[in-house]
Amino acid sequence: MADATIGTPEQLRDPNYTPALYQAVPLGIQHVLAMFVSNVTPAIIVAGAAGFGFGSDSPDFPELLYLIQMSMLFAGLATLLQTITIGPVGAALPIVQGTSFAFLPIMIPLVAGQGVDALAALFTGVIVGGLFHAFLGAFIGKIRFALPPLVTGLVVTMIGLALVRVGIQYAAGGVPAIGTPEYGSLGNWIVALIVIVVTLALKFFARGMLSVSAVLIGLIAGYVYALVFTDMLSLAAISSSWSSAAAFALPQPFKYGFEFSVAVIVGFCLMAFVSAVETVGDVSGITKGGAGREATDREIEGATYADGFGTAIAGVFGGFPNTSFSQNVGLIAMTGVMSRHVVTFGALFLIVCGLVPKVGGLIRTIPIEVLGGGVIVMFGMVVAAGISMLSDVTWNRRNMVIFAVALSIGLGLQLEPGAVQYLPDWLRVLMVSGLLPAASIAIVLNLVLPEELSDEATEEVSGGLSGNGQGSLRRDGG
Repeated sequence: MADATIGTPEQLRDPNYTPALYQAVPLGIQHVLAMFVSNVTPAIIVAGAAGFGFGSDSPDFPELLYLIQMSMLFAGLATLLQTITIGPVGAALPIVQGTSFAFLPIMIPLVAGQGVDALAALFTGVIVGGLFHAFLGAFIGKIRFALPPLVTGLVVTMIGLALVRVGIQYAAGGVPAIGTPEYGSLGNWIVALIVIVVTLALKFFARGMLSVSAVLIGLIAGYVYALVFTDMLSLAAISSSWSSAAAFALPQPFKYGFEFSVAVIVGFCLMAFVSAVETVGDVSGITKGGAGREATDREIEGATYADGFGTAIAGVFGGFPNTSFSQNVGLIAMTGVMSRHVVTFGALFLIVCGLVPKVGGLIRTIPIEVLGGGVIVMFGMVVAAGISMLSDVTWNRRNMVIFAVALSIGLGLQLEPGAVQYLPDWLRVLMVSGLLPAASIAIVLNLVLPEELSDEATEEVSGGLSGNGQGSLRRDGG
């Protein structure tokens, strides 16, 4: 519940209302705390997959700092597009933008072991995918019929399933440590488990800011434990990372060059389609939770435009795809404060952090095992969010067949990429992501299978399982 001194009920439901500065600034920082870890994590994961060295003496160290810096800077700028708006771009709602997890299953295999050389094609894909995303804003309302909860829930679930392996690898010691004696050691797992336990304890037994910032505080607890009780981290390493990072730096356009790749372009455009639909859901969640009304067409279109153009601009400077963050939708419902200007203060804070590489230098010192504990929770929540979306599906025979075929092929290709080794490289990358074939199959089957099947009684399937109607869970993942 919101504090009654913040404003009247009518004011709290008004996106244009601005609380007093001493109230608006902490509320804005609260939004940043809720999404900060999730926002910078994709940059660290992509850098790790590309083979970047994480030490301050590594030649890749400046590149890692730059990727973290751009994640913060362009999350802030994209959020400003949503709150302040430029013409038709932006929803004029308290929408918090951040780096999307949805694109990770595509980005990881694209950069795997290739270092900085892979980033030119990747960021070209971000730019083109962002422009395609913005293009969808012109008619997003007309294509929602093709993406019911059966399709979007399947895709979000598979995004989480594709990423949980990364969380386990990080908790066990990180990808570079695979095959070494220390990989999977008890010491590594203790650090990760401390993060998980503290996060869960705060999430379920604390209230207010402590609950909202549970993942961040869990990471801090793991960080302190690693510093005091292990040799993973030292004050000297922290000091070195801090001193070697600049106090101020501006983004560089086309820092990594420009390289056209069919596989990358197609992959980013298709995932942009899914991201656009997720944004529609977030906008609806904000207006329902904060103002008790449905989102207007103008708000949905503006949010999609901001999503796309924010991503395209980020790609020009070496930033990753942006999307609306669902955890902040829940925060609005919890605080009851609908003011877009509150989120604007949070966006300005992110921009300041993005212009100060020393912030990225400190983030870089987080041991991979600590980060592993955090992403296990975050990626598990992505799976849970997908399952929650699927709870809105009526599980009749038609929908069960669509889900079964799409999941079997998509997840199967993730688990056994060698099954398509003879495909052209560009097509193989798309297929082994699992997401794109699963989404394509689900969309096509949903459009072509006759609806008459939906009216028939659900057949009993092997093991006595049968559909039992609609669920009532609400999506609350990021």
